[in-house]
Amino acid sequence: MTLTSHTPAVTFAFGDSPELADALLALVLAGRKTATCGALRDFDAGGEPMPAAGRRDVVLDGQGRRAALIETVEVTIRRFDEVDADFARDEGEGDLSLTWWRQAHEAYFARNGGFSPDMRLVCERFRLVDVLDREVAA
Repeated sequence: MTLTSHTPAVTFAFGDSPELADALLALVLAGRKTATCGALRDFDAGGEPMPAAGRRDVVLDGQGRRAALIETVEVTIRRFDEVDADFARDEGEGDLSLTWWRQAHEAYFARNGGFSPDMRLVCERFRLVDVLDREVAA
């Protein structure tokens, strides 16, 4: 699939480092990662557009190259301490457990604006639509 300038899409990389972007992208490409979340405060502050079911986004690799096209299938807002084991598993990270998810995401949010157990998250489920040719210029 070729994206054109007429295709509305948000372009982003998972995580907060090139290494994490590549690791999480690999999980998406392997079919293991079908969910992600972000702090609602980041969306409220205008830093990121709020996801919506049906929207397609371009995922970048750690070098900033377009690597995948995903489509949002569900968006919910819930507190950090309300995230369940199913969502943790669908994020596809670590050992897929809720315990692992909580530890890793607490550390992630702590280094990216602060953590609180009652912080509100935008929880998004998505599907992989296409793998993009990383040699094609963005």
